[in-house]
Amino acid sequence: VQLQAYGGGSVQAGGSLTLSCAASGRTWNMGWFRQTPGKEREFVAGITWGLSTTYYADSVKGRFTISRDFARNTVSLQMNSLEPEDTAIYYCAAARDMVADSISATSQYAYWGQGTLVTVSS
Repeated sequence: VQLQAYGGGSVQAGGSLTLSCAASGRTWNMGWFRQTPGKEREFVAGITWGLSTTYYADSVKGRFTISRDFARNTVSLQMNSLEPEDTAIYYCAAARDMVADSISATSQYAYWGQGTLVTVSS
């Protein structure tokens, strides 16, 4: 599976951006992660394959929405009310199989996109 993330950019605090992740094949369990220099990659949001159950990090709950389009093999991350703390490189990832309740663990994902930069200015 090849993943292509796009949609990053620069926005002022309070603004919105939508990230998309296009998969070369089927989208399985999908996740969005982000990383800033010197920090570990952290979970942002995830969506399961079967029921499209969604999960969010506490820091983005209520502001971000993950969704998938099965027909287009894409997963999107709608980001609203952006804060400077959301500035990071965002990565999408895919996992064919996943241990229950582990959608937030980077170790579960075998496939990663190249990352797209989101910059939020105050």
